[in-house]
Amino acid sequence: MTVKERNPVTPGQRFRIDPDYAEITSESPEKSLLKRITKTGGRDCRGRISSRHRGGGNKKLYRMVDFKRNKDNVPGKVVSIEYDPYRNSFIALINYRDGEKRYILAPLELKAGDIVESGDAVDIKIGNCLPIKSIPVGTVIHNVELVSGKGGAMARAAGAGVQLVAKESKYAIVKLPSGEQRMVHVECRATIGQVGNLDDKNVRLGRAGRNRHLGRRPSVRGVAMNPCDHPHGGGEGRSPIGRPSPVTPWGKPTLGYKTRKKRRTSDRFILSRRK
Repeated sequence: MTVKERNPVTPGQRFRIDPDYAEITSESPEKSLLKRITKTGGRDCRGRISSRHRGGGNKKLYRMVDFKRNKDNVPGKVVSIEYDPYRNSFIALINYRDGEKRYILAPLELKAGDIVESGDAVDIKIGNCLPIKSIPVGTVIHNVELVSGKGGAMARAAGAGVQLVAKESKYAIVKLPSGEQRMVHVECRATIGQVGNLDDKNVRLGRAGRNRHLGRRPSVRGVAMNPCDHPHGGGEGRSPIGRPSPVTPWGKPTLGYKTRKKRRTSDRFILSRRK
């Protein structure tokens, strides 16, 4: 995919960079794979804001994407490459030989008409899904499971790809795009190839209204608030934050402060962190 710049006939189009959607082959989704999700506006079960700057946005239907890829040894034909409003990567509609239809993440270079398959002994081909124990070392993969049978959890965003570095007995070592290396059980599944839509990182919205269409409300800097609203607020004119390190609105440090919860047991599988 490539991007295109607008002719700056209006202020909103001056810095706008759009995707050209050249890979998209169908504009109408498969109705049997659509689901309506109720919007929360960032509120929890008590009605209080638990995730700030959420709300509004265009109406959209959720596409039920198959992250498990557990339909083994049944070839499927790629019917179309489609846009998904809930993710920055494209999705591919697969029509299996037995008549079932499923959505999968569209890897780079996958085209309509290609054949994909899942299983323990399928070919090492873009779009095919198989256990890590059957994938050669050095292969770029995506949609990698952390727990066998639970579905892909790593490398699902646009342009993401994980490299299989080594395999040792029950575990394989993979290198993430951030540089982090971690161990994954060899029975976990992964899909061959890199996720498509590489140029999504180069897209620029150009105006505030397009952020509102995505359901993102405005965010105000802490230094622009009053001292009763934020620890950085107050002062005459433009003033420094007045403390050794910046903090959140609730006083927690934001630089170098560890936020990962201790009960997460997957930390023990990390060999080297990205830092």
